[in-house]
Amino acid sequence: MENWFRSDKGLLRTTYGFDDVSLVPGEITIDPQEVDITTTIGGEKLDIPILGAAMDGVIDPRMAVEMGRLGGWGVLNLEGLFTRYDDPYSIIEEMVNQPREKITDFIQEVYRVPIKEHLVGERIQEIKREGVKAVASLTPSKAETLSKVAQEAGLDILVIQSTVTTLRYHSSTSRILDLEKFCRETPIPVILGNCATYKVALDLMKAGAAGILVGIGPGAACTTRAVLGIGVPQVTATWDAARARDTYLKATGKYVAVITDGGMRVGGDIAKAIASGADAVMLGSPLASAQEAPGKGHHWGMATPDPNLPRGTLVKVGIRGTLKEILLGPSHLTDGTMNLVGALRSSMGSLGAKTIREMQEVEIVVAPSIWTEGKFLQRTQGVGMGK
Repeated sequence: MENWFRSDKGLLRTTYGFDDVSLVPGEITIDPQEVDITTTIGGEKLDIPILGAAMDGVIDPRMAVEMGRLGGWGVLNLEGLFTRYDDPYSIIEEMVNQPREKITDFIQEVYRVPIKEHLVGERIQEIKREGVKAVASLTPSKAETLSKVAQEAGLDILVIQSTVTTLRYHSSTSRILDLEKFCRETPIPVILGNCATYKVALDLMKAGAAGILVGIGPGAACTTRAVLGIGVPQVTATWDAARARDTYLKATGKYVAVITDGGMRVGGDIAKAIASGADAVMLGSPLASAQEAPGKGHHWGMATPDPNLPRGTLVKVGIRGTLKEILLGPSHLTDGTMNLVGALRSSMGSLGAKTIREMQEVEIVVAPSIWTEGKFLQRTQGVGMGK
């Protein structure tokens, strides 16, 4: 899947996103109900390979519980509204009703309120009381202090996440988190991210990550790619991270999960992410459209509150149905945005892939016409694949 072009900077590589590729059906087909979509991250089994993104419009403690009951994980943002306010829902209600021109100022203002350590523990306990895994996210700058509070409350899996995470971070003014030491000394699995290249993915695995998040700026509410001009389309980024995983597995015998984070809207995108090498996916806006989501049909990027350079926005996603309908169906829509697990199962069946590992081996082709070929009426009428 690699093409190179010459330029005055040398060889430039062609990269691909979900809309650029298609999956080639195999020589056998399988009953979708007989495929195995389970996956493992850090020794913990998930019945469905889907994580809810650590974003305040997507996951609150109640949504995390529902994700767990349905077989996935909901990742709670421990630096968001739910650890700053006793009643974050009134803040969200006010936020989504702000005039468009005042949204960014409002978001910046409400995220200036300090994090309350007692709320970190209380939110984790709210999840644990319901008998599901507690999975939560912190940035590197807060990891050492707040992770201890979360672990004491029963945290099961920790995600250390920033826009771009590397082992070699240079700063003369801020404290630097030693990721290798942190992973070694933390008694629970640690997922690290985000990254978009083979070398950084391999570095994070060597540091002791139980899983890595792949994706820089692809999310529906993120503007990082425009503001900073950085990022790699998700098919290529996932492909490269998966190559790093297989290199690391061969060298050490240790398997580190690759999690494609962001850029997916429909079931076919999830199938393409796994075919590109992902062991699981992390979803934001698709889950923000669930009735149970805290954003009330809205979704905003977690870099939006940055006081100096906001890199996100608030988007309206609407409410499509219950979380169960979005993940497991039944669907009342034809555009692929509901029954995401059913779509993955059907895709795997059509491709002859019985497991996630087999799905990672299916043939992928570059297919620039895949969204337009034969779809003139859908496009002109704004239905199906024409939305």
